[in-house]
Amino acid sequence: MREKILSIIEKNSRIDLKELAVILGVEEVDIVNEMELMEKEGVICGYHTLIDWEKTSAEKVNALIEVRVTPQRGNGFDSIAEKIYKYSEVHAVYLISGGYDLLVTLEGKSLKEISSFVSEKLSTLDSVLSTATHFILKKYKDHGTILAKKEVDERMQVTP
Repeated sequence: MREKILSIIEKNSRIDLKELAVILGVEEVDIVNEMELMEKEGVICGYHTLIDWEKTSAEKVNALIEVRVTPQRGNGFDSIAEKIYKYSEVHAVYLISGGYDLLVTLEGKSLKEISSFVSEKLSTLDSVLSTATHFILKKYKDHGTILAKKEVDERMQVTP
């Protein structure tokens, strides 16, 4: 039941718990208890709203920063990842495979603000060897949701 709850609420965290109980064929109290337990255990870490910021007047710039670091003895990548994720500008930090070690996602008000963060804060950390910055120009799909839906012309075609 746990995995079924998680896959449903991952797609729609606002689902009514009564509706979720009906879908899964259990009592609502069972859903409430299981979710509370998963929150206590840290399985459910938070609830988020996905916003298409391009449809608002807010000025936001998002970037993906690849970071190559020197792992520290006894801690590996954990201590440098912790230093990075404590910055308020940082949205996420991932340990990745390939030519870089960490992938950092940032949000700022401008390209200059992101560039300044990378050059003045991130690149100056002791363990950081190099960075590569990629600015997100457009989001087509995020967290499983298609953002760039094509508008379908529903007018009837008239032929002479």
